Amino acid sequence: MSMRLGYGTNGLTDLRLEDALGLLAELGYDGVGLTLDHMHLDPLGPGLATRVARVAKQLAACGLGVTVETGARYVLDPRRKHSPTLLDPEEQARAARTALLVTAVQVAADLGAQAVHCFSGIRAPGVDHETAWHLLGRSLEPVLDAAQRAGVAVAIEPEPGHLLARLADFHRLRTQLDDHPQLGLTLDIGHCQCLEPQSPADCVSAAGPWLRHVQIEDMRRGVHEHLPFGDGEIDFPPVLAALEATGYQGLTVVELPRHSHAGPELARSSIEFLRAQSATLPRGGGNAQTSAPASPPAEG
Repeated sequence: MSMRLGYGTNGLTDLRLEDALGLLAELGYDGVGLTLDHMHLDPLGPGLATRVARVAKQLAACGLGVTVETGARYVLDPRRKHSPTLLDPEEQARAARTALLVTAVQVAADLGAQAVHCFSGIRAPGVDHETAWHLLGRSLEPVLDAAQRAGVAVAIEPEPGHLLARLADFHRLRTQLDDHPQLGLTLDIGHCQCLEPQSPADCVSAAGPWLRHVQIEDMRRGVHEHLPFGDGEIDFPPVLAALEATGYQGLTVVELPRHSHAGPELARSSIEFLRAQSATLPRGGGNAQTSAPASPPAEG
């Protein structure tokens, strides 16, 4: 396989991090999507630099590449999922999310990560659409500045239910930020199936120049639920062919954050599935699906 496969630690939260990394290396994964969270690598805990150095050694010993992911549900607020966001109406709250992402950039640089993943968040009640876009851009500016100094890409993810929900929204942000050289895209293949007007394979082709991180799982049209491979509706060979055609060299990370209870078995079955699908790569794109449902609520 030319594709570099990874598995997200948010789907292995029942394992210690060192055990999770060892498992992925044994199964033949090329890397890991490392979510900064209290159970694996707490970005807010004491001695972060020392702990990051230890993880860097573990990654090197296992031969694993890494992307740093920042989708932990309660890392900043133990009572409100994914809060605060980059769109929070309170300046101090927005600053907390920005600071977390700046920390993630430094962690990524110290780990030799290919990118830092993030998302916009949901527009708060009382914040109008245009104001939310303004807040998003302003909140990301310090993150992008830090990323430019560190030489790390920031890969924002279109997330169903969020302000930045579709590929078209990514391009709006890209234009708003004057094509900042550190701003790239996280493309979640399941989200394409769920929400985009194009097929997942066509989404990959369209997103190619901006791809910095890819997440992959199965999903159904109009339902934001991350599913094990084979439980959804995605035709994967055209998606994998489109990824190869873009020349994307980063990690393609299996994203099953609600399946940690079966993490080791799903890590095994997922890599077997993707290897088998890759072995039958067709030429050309996937099946077009043009109907666009209303935005479903965020699952993550």
